[in-house]
Amino acid sequence: MTVVVATFYKFVAVENCEDLRRSLQALCDDYAIRGTILLAPEGLNATVSGLRDNISQILAILKADPRFTDLTVKFSTAEHHPFGRMKVKIKPEIVTLGQPDIDPTQHVGTYVNPAEWNELIVDPDVVLVDARNDYEVNIGTFHGAINPQTEAFRRLPDYLTTHLNPQQHKKVAMFCTGGIRCEKATAYLLKQGFREVYHLKGGILKYLEEVPETESLWEGECFVFDERVAVRHGLEPGSYDLCYACGHPISETDKATSYYEPGIACPHCYHELTPEKRSKQEMKKFQHDQKRGHSL
Repeated sequence: MTVVVATFYKFVAVENCEDLRRSLQALCDDYAIRGTILLAPEGLNATVSGLRDNISQILAILKADPRFTDLTVKFSTAEHHPFGRMKVKIKPEIVTLGQPDIDPTQHVGTYVNPAEWNELIVDPDVVLVDARNDYEVNIGTFHGAINPQTEAFRRLPDYLTTHLNPQQHKKVAMFCTGGIRCEKATAYLLKQGFREVYHLKGGILKYLEEVPETESLWEGECFVFDERVAVRHGLEPGSYDLCYACGHPISETDKATSYYEPGIACPHCYHELTPEKRSKQEMKKFQHDQKRGHSL
């Protein structure tokens, strides 16, 4: 069974998060949609999967709400649901930067469409920053991009304030998986006094969807936050698996080492494996295999 995976977000004031949570949960359950929707007073962030007609139905209903009329949705496909169930959650932020004075609905950087992105990032005056976490950058990024080597998005402001200077770095371009992190990151830079700040509209996923591989400046694969783990150009499934012990993407080379035990450990976490952790991972592996068997 082929399912459609839809990714979308919107920064917009949401006053009735609990009411919206209940209605979205019921809607997705009715249409057999799986995935995660995060709600916060600042907006909505979602990745969901389902049959094509069902995805179209829920998007039409959502866009009927004036707050979400102009949602931009990125689509891809998978051979089966990359999610075990549907979860609609309320969070303080739809993406956690930890800077409460930053409001992307007021000020964000200049959007750059995928077709125009290459021209921007080859400009020698542009500082290109990957706004994702270190483990994501390691499996793929744009040629010449800076890796801030952060473990969590909320650590990115520390890097930006210590490594970039609005007087020295006149043009800054940023990118992330789907665009949501860059909305906040560029808003943060503008708040710090940077004037020319750009970000990739629709993120890496939109770039890989629209830009032909022969013209692409992307190198490697793009990590995604579901069981596909990574995607390539054309949003085709990538070659990485996920270590269910530590959540790190693992390559075929990783799996060929003596440190790899499926569902138990990988080269990135093997040395932290205690007897207690092994026992817990064996139980988690069993539960994961059971859930996956029911979802196929």
